[in-house]
Amino acid sequence: MANKIKMTDEQLVKAYAEGNNEAFDTLLKRHQERVFNYILRIIKNEDIANDIFQETFVKAILTIKQGRYTENGKFPAWISRIAHNLIIDYFRQEKSENLQSADIDDVDILNRKELCEETIEDIMISHQIREDVKYLIKELPPLQREVLNMRYYQNLSFKEIAELTGVSINTALGRMRYAILNLRRIAAEKDIVLTV
Repeated sequence: MANKIKMTDEQLVKAYAEGNNEAFDTLLKRHQERVFNYILRIIKNEDIANDIFQETFVKAILTIKQGRYTENGKFPAWISRIAHNLIIDYFRQEKSENLQSADIDDVDILNRKELCEETIEDIMISHQIREDVKYLIKELPPLQREVLNMRYYQNLSFKEIAELTGVSINTALGRMRYAILNLRRIAAEKDIVLTV
C-alpha cells in the first residue's frame, strides 16, 4: 500500500481499471475530504451531502470499470465535475418536487415555474452551463470554433460568415454542422449536461 501512495492519480486509475481494488481505495482516501467538503459547502445538509458523495464515487467506479474514463491528468477536476453534476441534479429534482401545489382540490394557477423568481440554484445552474459551453467551444478545432462564434455570438448569417472567412456557404454550413456534432460528442465524453 505504501507503494500506491507514491503513485499518481492516473496510475491509480489505470491500476484500478486493471483489477487492483486497493488502487481505488488510495484514490478515495486522497480525495474524499476535499470532495465531501465541496458537496457539503453547497448542499448544507450532511445526510444529503453523504448521499451525493457516495453517488459521486459510485459513478466514478462505474465509469472507470466500463473503460470510459479518459486519461488527461486531471482526476481531481473530473471527480469534482461528477460531484457538481450530481449536486445540480439534486437541486433540479428538489425544485421540480417543490413546484407541485399543496392543494390537490384547488389548483393555484400562479404556482408555476415561469412565474417564480430565480433562485440561487437557478443562478448556479445557469452559470455552470455558460462555463461548460465556453469550455466545450475551446475544445473545438479552430475553424469550427470560428464559425460557431461568428454565428451565435456575432449573430452573422452564413452568407456573411462565408464572405468574411473566404469560403463557400456550404463550407461554412459544414463547419457549423461539425462544430455542433463535436460539441455533443465532447459533452458526452466529459459527462457534461447542458440542460436546466
